[in-house]
Order: sequence, then C-alpha cells, then structure tokens
Amino acid sequence: MGYVTRVSTGKPKASDLSSLRQRIDEVDDRLLTLLKQRMEIVADVAAYKKRTGTQIRDHRRERELLDGRRDRATALGLAAEPVEAIYRQIMLASRDYQAALGAAAPAQQVPRRVVVVGGHGAMGRLLATLFTDLGHEVSTIDVDSEGKAADLVRAAEVVVVSVPIDLTCEVIAELGPHVSPDALLFDVTSVKTEPVSAMLEATEASGASVVGCHPMFGPNVHSLMGQRVVLCAGRGQRWFEWLKGVFETRGLTVTETTPKAHDRAMALVQVLTHFQTQVFGIALARSGVPLAESLRFTSPAYLMELYVAARHFAQAPELYGPIEMLNPETDGVTTAFCQVADELAQVLARRDRARFTELFSEVRAFFGDFSIEATEQSKFLIDRLLERALG
Repeated sequence: MGYVTRVSTGKPKASDLSSLRQRIDEVDDRLLTLLKQRMEIVADVAAYKKRTGTQIRDHRRERELLDGRRDRATALGLAAEPVEAIYRQIMLASRDYQAALGAAAPAQQVPRRVVVVGGHGAMGRLLATLFTDLGHEVSTIDVDSEGKAADLVRAAEVVVVSVPIDLTCEVIAELGPHVSPDALLFDVTSVKTEPVSAMLEATEASGASVVGCHPMFGPNVHSLMGQRVVLCAGRGQRWFEWLKGVFETRGLTVTETTPKAHDRAMALVQVLTHFQTQVFGIALARSGVPLAESLRFTSPAYLMELYVAARHFAQAPELYGPIEMLNPETDGVTTAFCQVADELAQVLARRDRARFTELFSEVRAFFGDFSIEATEQSKFLIDRLLERALG
C-alpha cells in the first residue's frame, strides 16, 4: 500500500505491544508539539498578511506545498494520498486561524454600531460574533429582549434581520421605517425577491441602504473560511461594498447576483435538493424494511445518502418548509422532478435499456468535464467516510 515495510519477527507479546504503543504515543506527542509550533508561525504569517494586505489564500503556494509533501512522502516510503489528506486538513486549520486573527482585515477600520434583530437565534449569534470579532459594537434584539427595538434601530449604522423566513417581511415592515438614512439594512433569509422588495419599500422614505444577503451555510459550521455568501444589491453601493468587504475579511467567498436570479438558483440548490432528500427519506421510512437491516448491506453511496437524509430530518421542519414553500420557483422544479421520476419509472417498468442509456448520455453530456472532478472528489469523500464509519 506504499507504507514502509518491515519483516515480522512473530506475534509481539503483550508487554512488547504495550511498549510499542508507548513509543507511538511519544511520537504523536512530538507531532502535536510540532503542529503547535507550526500554528505559532501561522500567527506570524497572519500578522504579515494583515500588515501588507496580502490575501489569506494562495492557491499556487498550496499546490506547491501539497506536491512537495506528496513527493517527500513517496521518498520516505509512505502512501502519498493519505499524507496529502492530512496536509489538506492542516492547511484548512491554518487558513481558518489566519482569518480568526483578522489576517484579511485592514489594519485600520472604522467600528460600526451593529444591531442584529433575532440575535438570540443560532444564525443571529453567529453574525453577532462575526461583527464583534472584527471590532464592531454589536447589540442584539429578539422576542425576549427588553427595551425599545425601534430606538436601537434608529441609533444603529447597520441593521441585520435574522429571523425565521416567514416572519422576515413582517419584521422588516415594522422596523425598516426606523432605519437611519445613512445606515444599512440587510436580511439573511434563503429567499430574496420578496424580502429585498420589502426592505426597499420600508426604507423608501429615508433612502437607507438595502442589501439582500444569504449565507450558504448553517450556523453550526466548524469554520467560516471558504464558506459562500450571496449578496443582492438593493440600494446604496457604498454600504454594499462595505458588507462585501466584511465577509471577505472573514474569509468567505462572496457571490453577487440579483434577487430573481438568486431565487432561481436556490430553486435548484435548495428546493430541488431538499425535495429529493425528503422523497428518499419518506419512501425509505415507508418501505417496511428496518434501517438496521438495510445497513447490513450498505454500499458507500447508500451510506452517504443515508447520512444526508438522516441529518436533514434530524433538523426542524420549520427550517425547511418555508424555504421550499416561499421560493417563487418551487412549483417549476418540483413539477419537473415528478415528471422525470415518472418517466424513469416507466423506462424501468418497460426494461427499456436503449432509453435508459439515452438518459445516461443526456445527463453525462450535461455534466461534461465536471464528472472527472466529481469522480475524484467523491472518491476522497467515500474513503474518509468509510474510514470514520468503520473506525
């Protein structure tokens, strides 16, 4: 398998095995000490990047590092692929540490007064922490908060609406008129057309800046580094660029689009994906086959599907229902899904191999060269999945 080969001298005695394990523990302790030293150097790198305005991520440097570690692993008689996987995790931790240290933040930045409406919820807390870490003065408002929300909103320079999607427009209508003319109002819901329109309408008299925002991740992510956030300009370019800079400073990838284009994309990225997961989960639950029984025969692909479905249904229906029901493009994608499911079912029932092959060719052409990347990345995911599932 590419690992260093040693000639066995027979089965070790218990005392010998204990001694060998102790030696492994000692080596691991040295490895951890070296990792700590590496992160101390990373902190110096973060300080340099912040001082000079250098971007956190350098793809060419990362590729050179990975290639060099693979070559070195091979020269030492180690399997290159596991070594690369280890270093990818180390590099991820390094980038996230640099972002947490403000490596991408300008050395001098103006602190802003930020109010997070819904700041006691999971996403609200995450956003409050993000702004606090960057040196801004953050206040939170929620249903259990005391005091006057309108007064806090009037005094704020940035107002974030982070409430359940079906309450967003109601909250915007209530608090939007109190936003200062020189301030920014933005929401973080999963649909954008209606909330952006509601914000523009609620701030029409003041002319306050408006941005539609959609973080493409949940509040429980281990790292913000590399996560994607979508921004839709509503009114006020200066504040739009400021908000974009905030997210980029924390290491997020920003996608700019319009509210309509966002909702059209989310119909695929969220609605269609959630819909197929729900169909799979409901069909599985009604199959009459106990989960434990099917797990005795699981393939890696089936196990991945199970994990996705189980994770999905372990969360609150109040989260997914509004995302799917309030997207203006939902009817189109769910109807298309049902039509294709019926078409494929008929092909299988007829045992029509020719048509089955045609469908495969149609989709293969759609994916094109992405299939090469998908094969490589899914292989990596399956290997890591099996390693953890069987560990």
